[in-house]
Amino acid sequence: MLNIISSSRYKIDRASIHEQVEKIFSNYPITPQSVLNIVFVGKKKMNQYSRKYKGEDVALPVLSFSYLNQKETDSVKAGSEKTESVNVAEEEKVIGEVIICYPQAVLLAAERDKKVDYIITSLVKHGIENVLKS
Repeated sequence: MLNIISSSRYKIDRASIHEQVEKIFSNYPITPQSVLNIVFVGKKKMNQYSRKYKGEDVALPVLSFSYLNQKETDSVKAGSEKTESVNVAEEEKVIGEVIICYPQAVLLAAERDKKVDYIITSLVKHGIENVLKS
């Protein structure tokens, strides 16, 4: 299952992202109960995540967090200020989160003369591959 979390001000092609994720998942032994969160954030929020989790004071285009090696009840949400225990239903397991900075995706698209959707798809693919590598 895929959860796409985004502000209404970001133009996201959810159908395209779902299609891309299905293609990537087909190459890995992912169970139907697996849940992946893709979260679109602004520069400020991504800068906070970068500082906290990478020690870099810059808004990165994408960050990924893998929960594959954690117990089902110990999933840590990237947006929380402290580690908290999250009860995940037995039939679902959060395998990870991919955080994408929408403004950075727009800048990358302009720099590379590509469509924003193409860059977002590339960032999603990169993030998911990092989640599944862990």
